[in-house]
Amino acid sequence: MGKVKGQVGPLARRPDNSAFKQQRLPAWSPMLTANTVLPFFYLMALICMLLGVWLLLTVQSTQEIKVDYTEAGTCNICFEKRKNVNNAAQPCSCTVVFPINKALKGDVFFYYGLRNFHQNLRRYMDSRDDGQMVGRKTNLKNPSTYCDPFTRDQNGVPIAPCGAVANSIFNDSFTLTYHGSSGPPVEVPLLRGGITWYTDKNVKYRNPQMGNLTLAQVFEETAKPPYWRKPVYDLDPRDPTNNGFINDDLIIWMREAAFPNFKKLYGVLFRADKLFTKGLPAGNYSIKISYNFPVQYFRGRKEVVLTTLTWFGGQNHFLPIAYLVTSSLILLLAVVLTVVWWKFGKDGKNMEE
Repeated sequence: MGKVKGQVGPLARRPDNSAFKQQRLPAWSPMLTANTVLPFFYLMALICMLLGVWLLLTVQSTQEIKVDYTEAGTCNICFEKRKNVNNAAQPCSCTVVFPINKALKGDVFFYYGLRNFHQNLRRYMDSRDDGQMVGRKTNLKNPSTYCDPFTRDQNGVPIAPCGAVANSIFNDSFTLTYHGSSGPPVEVPLLRGGITWYTDKNVKYRNPQMGNLTLAQVFEETAKPPYWRKPVYDLDPRDPTNNGFINDDLIIWMREAAFPNFKKLYGVLFRADKLFTKGLPAGNYSIKISYNFPVQYFRGRKEVVLTTLTWFGGQNHFLPIAYLVTSSLILLLAVVLTVVWWKFGKDGKNMEE
């Protein structure tokens, strides 16, 4: 509000005599009647129903196979072995056999999944040093206190990468094999590189500048996390460009999941092989698993997920069901309003009775 010039007393704070301040601007005040409201409700119900059915058909067109290998096959031996902390450094491998009854056509994505693992705990999510992960040498040698108690090892050497998130990285590895009706078993080729977001690989995660040094020399005065078997500069011996803080598996794990049951990308089917050009053929398959990640301490489960994707993503029924439920509620409300309007009449005369 503004003051009127030349006025004193109660009238001094009166708003100016303008159309805006006196609320005299032209406005559209629609009259909501049954002839306008009811068609709108039916139209919205129809639109939500069509969207729900369309998305549901899209989701159902994806194919997904889940294999819980926590104690399956010969993995029960490794499961019991990992109960003892003293056996953590001892290698253990197992094999799980499963069938694919219907061929998975197109691009096939290989995920590992965890159940009952809460990556969304606040203290767990904060236990990291983003300055260290972006390649700052000052943070490399002096990690943030947020990483406690995984900041330095027993000898006082800084840990890289520090924090509980990096320390608990999922470290099972898989080899998928196809057993055809004829011929020897064939290992299914998986693309293990290029599976991260561009911004993660090139912006959020970077190795310290090396100059004329090797990556091992850059991390020379640092220690690996307590639960790791390899230092960060030697995570992928087959691909030197996939080591350090820009390792794909490390980057994917560092993106915390919002829910306790989640899956993370492990690889993508390499379709250049003649046998797998169209996807994964139907038949028997086996997965050889290097069983390292313990789940007994948080009562969790481990699984492998093979799935195809559409433009909508993976097999997620939440949004289609939400549209269908919303459509049903709107339609029910529209029917109730129609009955009320029909009973009492358009002019409302029956309301007096």
